[in-house]
Amino acid sequence: MIASSEHERTMDELESIIEPQWLDWYRLTPQQRWAESEKLWTHYLAIGGSLDPEPDSQSPFYDPDAPCHVPADGGPGVRVLRSDVGPAGPAGP
Repeated sequence: MIASSEHERTMDELESIIEPQWLDWYRLTPQQRWAESEKLWTHYLAIGGSLDPEPDSQSPFYDPDAPCHVPADGGPGVRVLRSDVGPAGPAGP
């Protein structure tokens, strides 16, 4: 068992190397983490996220003719494609 002073020293060391938001996460109980994860998944799905796996052309089960999920807007998904951006950055006015 860790002595109180040793525990405090360990927490001080952790606080010096771990970002505050992660410390908050680590301080949660497993049940609290589970509940927070459920909130994140609900939000992810609400903003259009999908639980469908990305196709893996290297998989022995890959079927190029299988139907795939198409975004509701018919666009490319969550990737933003811009034609006005080149290697030097956005095109000028």
